[in-house]
Amino acid sequence: MDLIEPQKNLIHRTINQTCKSTAHLANLLPTGTVLSFQILSPIFTNQGKCDDSVTKLMTLSLLSLCGASCFLLCFTDSFRDKKGNICYGLATFKGLWIIDGSAKLPHELDAKYQLRFIDFMHAIMSILVFSAIALFDHNVVKCLFPSPSHEMREILTALPVGIGVVCSMLFVAFPTHRHGIGFPVSTN
Repeated sequence: MDLIEPQKNLIHRTINQTCKSTAHLANLLPTGTVLSFQILSPIFTNQGKCDDSVTKLMTLSLLSLCGASCFLLCFTDSFRDKKGNICYGLATFKGLWIIDGSAKLPHELDAKYQLRFIDFMHAIMSILVFSAIALFDHNVVKCLFPSPSHEMREILTALPVGIGVVCSMLFVAFPTHRHGIGFPVSTN
C-alpha cells in the first residue's frame, strides 16, 4: 500500500504538469491570428493565382500584418482591478500600460508585469509558428512559389513541421506567465 501511494502522487503530478504545459502551449499559439489569416488568405491570394504584383503585395501585406499581430499579442497581459473587473494592458519596461486607461495597476505590482527577455523569445517563436502555418497554406505557397523546384518543395514540406516541433517544445519548456487578451486571468 505504501508503494502505491507515491506512484499515484507521481502519476497525478505528471498528468497535472502535462495539462498545465498544454494550457501554456494553447495560450501561446496565435489562434486568433491564424483564424483571421485562414479566412483572408484565399481572398488576398486570389486562391493562389497571384498573376500580378498587386496580389503578391496583398499576400505579403497579409502575412506581415498577421506576423505583427502574433508579435504584439505576446506582450499583452491582464489583471483584475479592485472591483473585480478584468483590465487589459500592454507590457512595457516600466510595467503594464492599461489599454483603455480605466484602471491603475497598483505600484507594487509594476515589476510583475515588466517586459522580460522571455517575452521577446515567445514573440519570436509565435511569429515562427505563424510562419509555419502560413507555409502550410496551399494558396500562399502557390502565390509566392508558383513553380518550386524539387528541393524547394522538400523544404516547404519539412521546414514548417520542424519549426512547429521545436517551438512547441520551447513553449512548453519555458512557459509564459502572461494572460493575454482573450485568455483567463489567474486567481492568484
